[in-house]
Parts: sequence; C-alpha cells; structure tokens
Amino acid sequence: MDDSGKPQDPQESGPDRPPRPPERTPGGHQAPPPGAPGPGGPGHGTEPPQPPQTPDPKAAGRKAPGGGILMGRPFGVPVYVAPSWFLVAALITWVFGGQLERVLPELGAARYLVSLFFAVAFYASVLVHELAHTVAALRFKLPVRRIQLQFFGGVSEIEKETESPGREFVLAFVGPLLSLVLAGAFYVGMRLVEPGTVPGVLLAGLMISNLIVAVFNLLPGLPLDGGRMLRAVVWKLTGKPMSGTVAAAWVGRALAVTVLIGLPLLTHTGALGRAPEEIGGADSLTDALLAAILAAIIWTGAGNSLRMARLRERLPDLTARTLTRRAIPVENDTPLSEAIRRANDAGARALVVVDRQGFPTALVREGAIVGIPEHRRPWVAVGTLAQELKDGMRVAAELAGEDLLDHLRATPATEYLVTEPTGEIYGVLSTADVERAFVAAMARPS
Repeated sequence: MDDSGKPQDPQESGPDRPPRPPERTPGGHQAPPPGAPGPGGPGHGTEPPQPPQTPDPKAAGRKAPGGGILMGRPFGVPVYVAPSWFLVAALITWVFGGQLERVLPELGAARYLVSLFFAVAFYASVLVHELAHTVAALRFKLPVRRIQLQFFGGVSEIEKETESPGREFVLAFVGPLLSLVLAGAFYVGMRLVEPGTVPGVLLAGLMISNLIVAVFNLLPGLPLDGGRMLRAVVWKLTGKPMSGTVAAAWVGRALAVTVLIGLPLLTHTGALGRAPEEIGGADSLTDALLAAILAAIIWTGAGNSLRMARLRERLPDLTARTLTRRAIPVENDTPLSEAIRRANDAGARALVVVDRQGFPTALVREGAIVGIPEHRRPWVAVGTLAQELKDGMRVAAELAGEDLLDHLRATPATEYLVTEPTGEIYGVLSTADVERAFVAAMARPS
C-alpha cells in the first residue's frame, strides 16, 4: 500500500507479495471454445468465460439486457428474438413473396401474408433445432443461459463444456437431427395435400429450408454443429480437446473460403437450378454479398473458437492465491492513517476489519481509502469505509480458473476475503486485479 492509500498491483514483484505456489500445468481436459450460431441456420454455442465485473452502484435495480424480446421460457430457458430477426423476416417475406407470385399468381397482395407466415414458421423450426441442443445440455447437467433467434439463425448459449467427446458429439448432432426430422415431417405433410395450393407450397418450402439448415450445419467446420462433431471425433482419437478444436477451426476457415468462392460460382454456372441466362447482374451481386457475409461469419466464428480454447487452456493459471494482496487485520475503530501506517510497515496492500476475537467481519474498500484526503485520515475510522463480509465474499486460496470466475460472478463485489483451508486469513482479492489478469491471459500470444 503506497502513501496515497492505494494498493499496488499484485503482479509487481517484491517481498510483500504473497508467496507464489509452484507453476501448474493445465491437466485433464480443458474446456473448448464457444461455438457461434451457425450461419444460414441454427447452431449451439458455449458461453465464453467472462471476467468478473466490478459492481456499479448506479446500475443497481436496472434490469440486465436480455439480448432482444423475451418470447417465453421453455424448459426454464429464456428465448429471445434479436432485433435483427425482424430484418431477416422482412427479407424472407419479400423473397418468398416473389416466388409465390410465379407459383400462385391468383393470391395477389395476399402472397405477402403467406410469406410472413412462412418466415415465422421457418424460425419456429429454428427454435426447435435450438431446443434440441438445450434439452441435451440440460440432460447432461449443463446450464443454458438463453436461446437467441437472430440474423442468421439461432444460438443456444450453454455456459459449460461437456466432459467427454461422446457427449460433445451428441450435443452437437441433436440439432441437425431434429431439422432432418422436421424436413421429413413436412415432406409427409406435403404428400397429403394437393400440389399447387398454399398449404402445399408452404410445406414444400419448410421441407427444403429445414433440409438446407440440417445439411449446412453438418458441414465439418467450426462454428457449425458439424465442426463440433469433428472436434469431438478428433478429441476422442487424440485424447486432447485442444487438438480437436484446432482441427475443426482450420477446417472451418477452409469452409469459409469455399463458401466465398463456391457459392457465386455455383449460381453463375446454373448449378443451383436457374439457367445462366436468367441470372442478372443484381442476382450475381446479391449472391456474392450473401457469400461474403456467410464466409465472414464462419471465418470469424472459427477464429473466435480457437482463441477462446487457448484462453480456457490458460485459465487454470489464474488462481486466487497468486492474485491476492497481502492484508493486515485492524479493528473497527482504528484510525485510517494508523491502519495505513501498519500496512506499510508490514508490506501489506489491503485491510481486513476484525472483531475483538480476531474474526474477520468486513473489508476496507480500496476506492473509499483513495477518496479520503490525507489530512482527514487520522479522524476517519476504518469501519466507516468497510464493506461487511457477506455470503460468497470468502474465497478459498486454491480456487482457480473458471471455478474462480464463477464464484466471483455469483457474488459481485469489489474485494473478497481469501482464506487458507484452515480458515486463516490469507489476504484480499480485488476484482480489478482479476480483470487485469484475465485480459493479460487473452492478450498473451500462443
């Protein structure tokens, strides 16, 4: 603690730093990267580890953003529709309406109502795809933060990673499997109605769209479901989840390049069903733009998956013990100036308020210390600047990695009391220090 009362960076070397334990090599399997929503259709993803956020007093009582409009909570999981969905729904309505004009010209302007129904029904199919991922995750005891329907499909935000390649494969496969089942159901329904009617056209469109969603998501590259399946296979063969992530991410990048070049080429050659002479300049431009967007999403998702996997591999190095500031115990009525003097003499960087029996009851907040002018400190008791220790504000010194981040997120605070297994005070952990260490781990080159 310097003369201003502000604790120094715990990463700085010096005799007052708590002893660093032996370096540990991340053992066992490391949680893989989060997936991203599958372009052109749904996908499931794992929520990346997030640093604990310093509580904002002004934010108290404000509702956290949910990521869109809340539509319901099937299986207890909130489903949100992102604002971008309305843009896609309008685009689908316009495109499908143009197709209906050629197939069912007698509909007139009512074709856009039919097209809007198709857009809603298609995204209902996407929701079924995502619910398949969600149900599988809940079955494997994996918490699901939310489902979000957005621009290019949907995503199930699963907060934990599976513990085995077999479960990873199942979790990824159930989404495309349900899309295939839906495509089959719509095909059966199409055979039961009269061709050339509104129900027949709608069922045919839903069958084809769900088939495209299933096939596209089965492509073996991250961030698609097929990429997670490939990752699971490589993980099983090598015993290393990171090897699976690297392989699936690079295949995903190759897939992005293939989409960027291949989609406009297929359209130009007429391989997608339209004769080359029917394709105008606007159509070619639209296809090229769509290919560029899809390729960018796949490339970015693959790179993000690889980056987050490497971060997760480093997370075990973030331990409460190595990030803790040494602290000294002071009683509630100790003048702040005296407490700072004792801390400086002991080489400590934090203050813990204890009762007469030496039991910790509160932590003196760093921000409050800095805010007291030096000439007033002899008349300010440390107890007036302390935050009472609540449930969750005690952290075991050996807590590390995602377990540490989860613990801090569960009980937001600016400082935490770090204790030894015996219950002895080890020091104080600052959220700001954890955030800095987290950012440093993300920035560190491989």
